[in-house]
Amino acid sequence: MNIIETVGVKRTFNLGEVEVQALKGIDLRVKKGEFLVILGPSGSGKTTLLNCLGGIDSPTHGTIKVEGVDISSFKETKLSEYRRNKVGWIFQFFNLIPSLTAVENVALALEMAHDKKDMMKRSREALSLVGIPDKANMFPSQLSGGEQQRVAVARALVKKPKIVLADEPTGNLDWVTGNKIADLMKDLNQKEGITFIVVSHDTSITGVADRVIHLMDGQISNEKINDPKAKKVMGEC
Repeated sequence: MNIIETVGVKRTFNLGEVEVQALKGIDLRVKKGEFLVILGPSGSGKTTLLNCLGGIDSPTHGTIKVEGVDISSFKETKLSEYRRNKVGWIFQFFNLIPSLTAVENVALALEMAHDKKDMMKRSREALSLVGIPDKANMFPSQLSGGEQQRVAVARALVKKPKIVLADEPTGNLDWVTGNKIADLMKDLNQKEGITFIVVSHDTSITGVADRVIHLMDGQISNEKINDPKAKKVMGEC
């Protein structure tokens, strides 16, 4: 069953008198529960594609269906509802609020979603899920980079989203820590059944993917399905 399906997605930006085609007709199907990695160099269109899938941006042409509903036709109010209820985001830069503790940063996602029932309890459970229950009352400045990214992962998961979108989630981490975060995301993908779509220029993350798509100049250049029997755990490399 496909959770996401795009047909002919294009995104054009007008920069003064210059027209830039960031996406040039993307046809993509993502299965429910899949761990998809989208690789590409800077300027390939991968972040633009992720933003369109997550409802931060809208395509200039084409359709994006999520669970059979065309979100590309949504106005901002419905896009906001979609982002709030179905999508969790993980970014390269952790985007944690320095004045809030780890558990408060996670709880902020629930507060913004107007979902305050048992907010702190659920936030602590999310931190336990990513392996840092003992860091709940620490501030970001007291955490390592890997621990901060785990808080960011917990923040994405606390809403129980259908889809998690990750934009260069290992890009601001050293190789070893980045591998641990990639393994953590894969583990959560398998245990929780959440669909993960990760964009990166780091080829080492492909070891945890079910499928790898290469984006070049706004188009899908090729894709590869990984053999589940040959699944490689990055932390063991």
